[in-house]
Amino acid sequence: MPHENAAPVLALGETEVGRIGLGTNRLTNTPEHIDFLRAAVAAGVRHIDTAHSYTGGESEETIGAALSPFTDGVAVATKGGYRPGEGRAEVLRAQIEQSLRRLQTDSIALYYLHRVDPETTLQESLRTIKEYRDSGKIRHLGLSEVGVEQIERAREIVPIAAVQNQYNLSERRWEDVVDHCAREGIVFVPFFPLRGDGGRPLAEIAKRHDATPAQITLAWLLRRSPAMLPIPGTLSPDHLKQNLAALEIELSDADFNALS
Repeated sequence: MPHENAAPVLALGETEVGRIGLGTNRLTNTPEHIDFLRAAVAAGVRHIDTAHSYTGGESEETIGAALSPFTDGVAVATKGGYRPGEGRAEVLRAQIEQSLRRLQTDSIALYYLHRVDPETTLQESLRTIKEYRDSGKIRHLGLSEVGVEQIERAREIVPIAAVQNQYNLSERRWEDVVDHCAREGIVFVPFFPLRGDGGRPLAEIAKRHDATPAQITLAWLLRRSPAMLPIPGTLSPDHLKQNLAALEIELSDADFNALS
């Protein structure tokens, strides 16, 4: 059984999704990758994360080709405004329209401001995205690589459903954001969730559980916060199934503390 802190599903807006999603920053528009995405959804993936900038737009195009029209229960998230200057209203509008076309959808489940633009106020960027929320073309908003103060400033303009920051066994500078999201009912999506180094304790715990180090890392993240929704990226059906199987792993207090 999952730990009491690790319910197997999370509400992402109006969609309940399993707590391990799929990152797609290497996805390209090939028949193999289209088949892989369809197999991922068949295997139980309900949250797919992409961005306007991933693989020059091919990631979004592949998701649209494979899965459009998106069935109920599958939440696709994308992002825009990654580079300096791209948080301006006219740039964001163009990127949102392009994402809608590539994904072959008239409504994006979750749209992140990919980075707070150093050249544009957070308010201007979010008001632009909010226009699309008000018209129904975006259902929920998120932020990426932000601190607590930025989250709270953003929430004065529009509800924030998710925050996506880098977080893993080694990269822990957003601990306060993880806890803030849990308190406020905001989903926390760690990117590069498997990049951290758990060292010898990770290897020993994995052996004891007859699991891979990646599975133990995911189990640790899920136990770390009830708001956690990791999105490990993979193009391998086997790795995908192993990632999803991490939902079944229950770490003891001693295991969790050894990795913390």
